[in-house]
Amino acid sequence: MSTITEQGLEVANAITKLHRQYYGRGAASARTVMGRDHLIVFLEDIYTTLERTLIDDGKWQTVRTTRKEFQLSLRDAFVDRVETITGRRVIAFMSEVHLDPDIAAELFVLAPESG
Repeated sequence: MSTITEQGLEVANAITKLHRQYYGRGAASARTVMGRDHLIVFLEDIYTTLERTLIDDGKWQTVRTTRKEFQLSLRDAFVDRVETITGRRVIAFMSEVHLDPDIAAELFVLAPESG
């Protein structure tokens, strides 16, 4: 059985890998914060060249909206990785992006542990 620290690192790596696979670019850095029934992955330096071009052209809301919609499409893949790594069921998933600095937060609420 892995430790909380190992699980956090494994989740951060898995989420970064999914970003790289589906966005064509992973975050420059990622870290996981874990609590009793929640887990948040912070990803930094996330935007693709295409997204940077749109942002530079004043189309931040387009990038933000597209990212949020895309994250909903990827929900099952993200949840599956977290459930596999933690051995816990995810009961809620939320995703948010920020412009400056460019950071994403992938938030997972875990079902309470039985016992």
